[in-house]
Amino acid sequence: MANTYKMTIAGLERELPICAINDKLDIAAFIMFSDVEVTVASASELLKKVPEFDVILTAESKGIPLGYEMARQSGKNYIVARKSVKLYMSDPLEVTVKSITTAAEQRLCLSADKAEMIKGKRVLIVDDVISTGESLKALEKLVEAAGGNIAAEAAVLAEGDAADRTDIVFLEKLPLFFK
Repeated sequence: MANTYKMTIAGLERELPICAINDKLDIAAFIMFSDVEVTVASASELLKKVPEFDVILTAESKGIPLGYEMARQSGKNYIVARKSVKLYMSDPLEVTVKSITTAAEQRLCLSADKAEMIKGKRVLIVDDVISTGESLKALEKLVEAAGGNIAAEAAVLAEGDAADRTDIVFLEKLPLFFK
């Protein structure tokens, strides 16, 4: 059986699989997909902790369940920054990102109509896990390019050094496992 890390997330106990990033580092993989109970509870707890906002922005794809559920519970719209330019996107904004869980550099894109939804608005950036902060930086660049204002940045878990940050909102600390 695979190694796991047991933790409580929004009052719910879960065992996260331990996955190797490289020969010196393992992480506990937190996957919200298919875990409706954790998604709903995490969204509710985060909404209690964040300041006022007008719209939610998240990155494709692991932040989508959380972004959707926070939007549903708050009654606010949510926007997904896509990983590539889609055929329907007119005049897209694009930034690049390098994440700890992704091998290659990725793009995050917003169509002009989604950027317009951000312009002049208080934007709540959400994700499942904040680790290196690279995904957040890319989302921050999109908000800036679209003319929005960041209300807060929030995640269910803050991993490693991110747990020491005071500029983000999160529910639980997730350790890194050094070999």
